[in-house]
Amino acid sequence: MPDSVQLPFEQPDPMRPAPLLRHLQAQSPIHPIRTAVADPAWLVTGHQEVRQLLDDDRLGRAHRHPERASRTGESAMFGGPLGNFDTEQADHRRMRSLLQPHFSPKRMRALRRRVETLTMNLLDEMAAAGPPADLHAALALPLPIAVICELLGVPYEDRAQFRALTQAAADVTQRARSEQGLAELFGYGMQLVARKRAEGRVGDDQDADVISRLVATEGVSDGEAAAMGMFLLFAGHETTVVAIGMGALWLLANPEQWQRLVADPSRIDAAVEEILRVPSLGGNGIPRYARTDLEIADVQVQEGDLVLLDTGAANHDARVYADPDRFDLDRPPVPHLTFGHGARYCIGAPLARIELQVVFSHLAARFPTLKLGCAVEDLSFNPNVLTGGLTALPVTW
Repeated sequence: MPDSVQLPFEQPDPMRPAPLLRHLQAQSPIHPIRTAVADPAWLVTGHQEVRQLLDDDRLGRAHRHPERASRTGESAMFGGPLGNFDTEQADHRRMRSLLQPHFSPKRMRALRRRVETLTMNLLDEMAAAGPPADLHAALALPLPIAVICELLGVPYEDRAQFRALTQAAADVTQRARSEQGLAELFGYGMQLVARKRAEGRVGDDQDADVISRLVATEGVSDGEAAAMGMFLLFAGHETTVVAIGMGALWLLANPEQWQRLVADPSRIDAAVEEILRVPSLGGNGIPRYARTDLEIADVQVQEGDLVLLDTGAANHDARVYADPDRFDLDRPPVPHLTFGHGARYCIGAPLARIELQVVFSHLAARFPTLKLGCAVEDLSFNPNVLTGGLTALPVTW
């Protein structure tokens, strides 16, 4: 592999792509890099290339020799290879077939009503407390947790416990902490599964929660039900917490765009798609391992190489998006890659869109004069966990 730069890229402005990333992206859609733990990898930043590779079965999450594989970081969840190399594709199809029914349009429509109620209750509490407020603590954090608890059948009173475990499991800097967090998260999932069985209410109730229905599914072991449930618990709240916080930041940091949404609620879908596209600026990527030798944009990639599919950079590809770094509710619709593409497209995408639509519709209607409570440069982010995101978002109105 040629000489390469090392991640993470230096990013002086949290709302602008790293200058070196933008420079590399202008030169080529694929780049040799060193990961944060100095392992060799390829970073793919072109929209067309990332989109194609997301649905290319020559790439996967497993590795034929996992002990020799490059790692992106110290996270036990996503820092290195996952799964069995020989059965990976069949295992993935089976997991999706088991989980997809829980995200059917009917179930999502029913859940939207609960998202509406939960959002209005949280905004009532924020209004009653009066300005200023921390929008992260008041809304971005509690809402996705409450929603995923209802969907999965996880007790809301356990939120501090599982939040701590998911944060530990996602740690990208301390392998021991991540491994312990992941093990304890799985143990928590096994306790939930045992509780569901003991309650004896899993049956064939189509309105039952996800973990209960997994427990009742023939051929699904307790370990599988716990693992899938805890994966959804992490993915189903952590990413949405970040999206709400970053979406609010970008809207409020662009007050003319915020006022467009306030004045015209029909812009909500456009606002949500920009919230999903813009804040992830790139500089990392979805890890995949080459299952065979292949060529990417005239570059030879060898079997076993780590390939990072940088959906954030792809979502800022100037060949696809005019003025790509601008947050623009009037932008002509061009599909982004935030939820992936193809066979691994995120099954939770409909739920994430519902939460964002509801949150920002009600936030704009309830707090039309909302504004940032501090300068952007004074905000703090969490660099030690996989999903990043804000640690607080001061606002006033």
